[in-house]
Amino acid sequence: MSLEHFVTLAREAGASDLHLEGGMPPALRVRGELKMSGEPVAAAQLTEIAREVIGEGWPAFLERRSFDLARVISGVRCRINVLQTTRGVGLVVRLLSSFQATLKKLNLHPSLRKLIDSRHGLIVVSGPTGSGKSTTLAALIQEINLSAARHIVTIESPTEYVLTPRQSLIRQREIGRHTPSFAQALLDSLREDPDVIMVGEMREPETMRLTLNAAETGHLVLTTVHSASCAEALQRIVGAFPAEVQGGICSQLAECLVAVVCQRLRYRADLGILVPECEILMASSASRGVIRQGQFFKLGTVLEGGGQDGSWTFTRYGEWLEGKTDWSMPAEKPDPAELVAEPVAAALPVVAKKAPAAARGSSLPGVVEIDDEEDPADILAQLDRSSS
Repeated sequence: MSLEHFVTLAREAGASDLHLEGGMPPALRVRGELKMSGEPVAAAQLTEIAREVIGEGWPAFLERRSFDLARVISGVRCRINVLQTTRGVGLVVRLLSSFQATLKKLNLHPSLRKLIDSRHGLIVVSGPTGSGKSTTLAALIQEINLSAARHIVTIESPTEYVLTPRQSLIRQREIGRHTPSFAQALLDSLREDPDVIMVGEMREPETMRLTLNAAETGHLVLTTVHSASCAEALQRIVGAFPAEVQGGICSQLAECLVAVVCQRLRYRADLGILVPECEILMASSASRGVIRQGQFFKLGTVLEGGGQDGSWTFTRYGEWLEGKTDWSMPAEKPDPAELVAEPVAAALPVVAKKAPAAARGSSLPGVVEIDDEEDPADILAQLDRSSS
């Protein structure tokens, strides 16, 4: 069975994620719950699938024992992580939305549209893993693309949504394929006359520093952070820096922040869909003062009283969702015009370091014995010998 077969099964089951592990049945995450079904998948079969999907990037995988990429499979754009485990090669596939996301299509509050009216500053989209941060980020970029003539540079690892330029000029760069790191891509982007910069995720302090600098120097910067609340998102950014410079980082954040959106997904049984539930912290005089002082524990009070500034607590946002009637439902079949097939490209050349392993035979013809911790390259070599 091919990866296309497994992705088709996941799509038909309404899964958001697909997990493949040697000797284990496929696992699907449906509405947040992990379910295993079907027959176990052989480790050798997964190695062959991985080598096919990675292509020319296989030496880089052998070096790092992990590889990230995105591509369209069976009509679904997927973000794929290939990894080495004790059972051999495993795959984690995130099934992405097959449409050009907009705020309306994602059932987000229309007031979020005001965020992109800013010509400079920092917009942070936060939330736990799998809460749809990247999709919301893509929707905000798409709103700009549909309404304004701006130069947009996106920096991701990997590129999840391939955006079609409408009114804006969009340049998308992927870490490992088009640039070696987030930091390098950010430095490059500042020399490329951008109006909007999208940073897929702020991970290291250097990336955070350059992101804040870009937001301070006249660019609108959108990025994501893993957190459970708006206050935690800002605290994580500041906490990534040494204690002696955190005061300056708080001042930078206070000056350049446009808004923080923290979202989580809630399943609506009456609609049969997952909908984003948000906490939104707008940059007001009250919130800026709290951030400047680094007193993030006070942001809860600011949110409670910030309705006039456009801020939302999870509770108030939930009440808006309960009264919402104009729901946007996902199409049963994706619009072919919105699918963008992208060839799989290799990462930057990396010399693989691998030691040859002794070949082992098997008592059964056409059967290869596989050790749980065996090198994927050795497995393929055994398969070649068994077929010759």
